[in-house]
Amino acid sequence: MNSEKRALLCGGAFLPAMPLALDENRKFDEIAQRRLIRYYLAAGVDGVAVGVHTTQFEIRLPEINLFETVLRVCMDEIHQYEEKTGRAVLAVAGVCGPIEQAVGEARLAKSLGYDAGLLSPGGLSDRDEAYLIERTRAVADILDVVGFYLQTAVGGRVFTYDYWRQICEIPGVAAIKCAAFDRYLTLDVARAIAATGGRVALYTGNDDSIVTDLLTEYQFVIDGDEKKVRCVGGLLGHWCVWTHTAVQYFRAIRALEPGAPVPASYLTLAAQVTDANSAFFDTRNNFSGCIAGVHEVLRRQGLFAGIWCLNPDETLSPGQSKEIDRVYAMYPKLNDDAFVADFLAKEQEMGA
Repeated sequence: MNSEKRALLCGGAFLPAMPLALDENRKFDEIAQRRLIRYYLAAGVDGVAVGVHTTQFEIRLPEINLFETVLRVCMDEIHQYEEKTGRAVLAVAGVCGPIEQAVGEARLAKSLGYDAGLLSPGGLSDRDEAYLIERTRAVADILDVVGFYLQTAVGGRVFTYDYWRQICEIPGVAAIKCAAFDRYLTLDVARAIAATGGRVALYTGNDDSIVTDLLTEYQFVIDGDEKKVRCVGGLLGHWCVWTHTAVQYFRAIRALEPGAPVPASYLTLAAQVTDANSAFFDTRNNFSGCIAGVHEVLRRQGLFAGIWCLNPDETLSPGQSKEIDRVYAMYPKLNDDAFVADFLAKEQEMGA
């Protein structure tokens, strides 16, 4: 990663997790995918994460074989935007699987111009922590790593504090996305970062606690010295919808003076964002409709033509559409429908 991109990542970036655009035949819709990336860039994101859970892990299956295609298309749009605007954009690629697969995916991502790899522990529940630490070192030798604490409800596992401390000591680990959806486990990661000098950036992936994570400063006394750690940014599936509004509240929170009293309005916002996330991610059905849920929001806004997923069985849960109706009505200030409508009108004028 070049110095400008590293400063952006370590300083705190807004990173949505990229959904996958498909047509009614469940085939890759490149036109819609490129338009979606342009929407995120127009909304003011600092970068995007591609090939992650929200992009659907099935893109790696041999019979689907979309992993490289999607990474290449997204990187092409990012490069075009950077050349046009001169603004640096972070590109994070999802990396998963055993060591051999993870190393191969990291090499591919690097060859395409990606800045870092979000290293998922999913699907490796039979491997011990030592193996996963070795895997992190192997990937970090190729590409800067964003570590990943994935919640157990979607294939993650509980790690020891010592595991995170060793991860933080690997030079190529630049950040850790904590998506444990658990306050106790989130504290483990923050403490490990503090204990290893605070070099690693902490990112929230806790979609159930986004605003609270961004507002919280962790303080630890370690060997007699007070250490402070806070979430400097987020890498979130929730941020792939209503993105323009989310960018605005992220910037406002980052602009707060350190140590200053937190306005009560932010605590209200925190509860509202969590409630909206519950509807989008289908928490009432253990996240079974989470990808279809964000697709449904994008469909309502006109960014997607439908909610199709690669897995035909993956769709909205019973009652989920009404839950999305509810949070739309309850929290009208959170959506960015007007921004999206204006964006799509401009796209149409340009013939995109």
